[in-house]
Amino acid sequence: MKKRKIKKREIGEKDLKKIEEFFHSLELKLKIFFKNKKNLISAFCHRSFLNEVKAPFSSYETLEFLGDALLSFIVAEYLYSFFREKKEGDLSYLRAFLVNKNQLADCAKRLGFDKYLLLSEGEELAGGRKKTNILADVFESFLAALYLDKGYKICKKFVEEYLISKLSDKIEEEKVKDAKTIFQEKMQKIFGLTPVYKTLKEWGPDHDKSFLVGVFLNEKEIARAEGRSKKEASEKAAQKALEEKKWENVDN
Repeated sequence: MKKRKIKKREIGEKDLKKIEEFFHSLELKLKIFFKNKKNLISAFCHRSFLNEVKAPFSSYETLEFLGDALLSFIVAEYLYSFFREKKEGDLSYLRAFLVNKNQLADCAKRLGFDKYLLLSEGEELAGGRKKTNILADVFESFLAALYLDKGYKICKKFVEEYLISKLSDKIEEEKVKDAKTIFQEKMQKIFGLTPVYKTLKEWGPDHDKSFLVGVFLNEKEIARAEGRSKKEASEKAAQKALEEKKWENVDN
């Protein structure tokens, strides 16, 4: 039996104008005014919305891809400028702390981004406005829309003002723990287990080796990652394990 095709409601010019007016309130709040309104709206459009509505804008997924890269670079540049004396591994820990999904979702909530999400009825009922992953994704997609509209300097200023400045005390007081420490503490507290790291593979000449390290619990592999040293690979594996267990908030 063939599935019936659901006819999508089409967004006309009047509806689009109403949506643009709705997003104008966000522009007023942030004091940032977009030339390309469709990019701004797309930054808040979940793909589920487009399953029900035929719209002249896309979902945030492609913007999120660009925003993720931008965010990582802006944070890396900031850390390099102000914490240059720290080791590479420590800088990586700090960057992971700043860009993890819980921090981004909290920032999105502070900015009121949850009120502007365009969701399907089903996603709305499922609590989409409160979901960490969606809020974090929208923070990144908004960043990409901002970059495309206003350029890098405004984008950088936005991240420093709304994300980095809120967490600067924790960074400067070195309250941030590395992923391996967090994962071990969580496992010991919840399960009474200590994770074990094993080198699964190494390759390359002595001066330029790469390593594949896995993190195990009771001989069961939880995650694996590559790095230029065993330390780097195990740290990345621990970060992946935190994400696997949904323990991404690395300051808890």
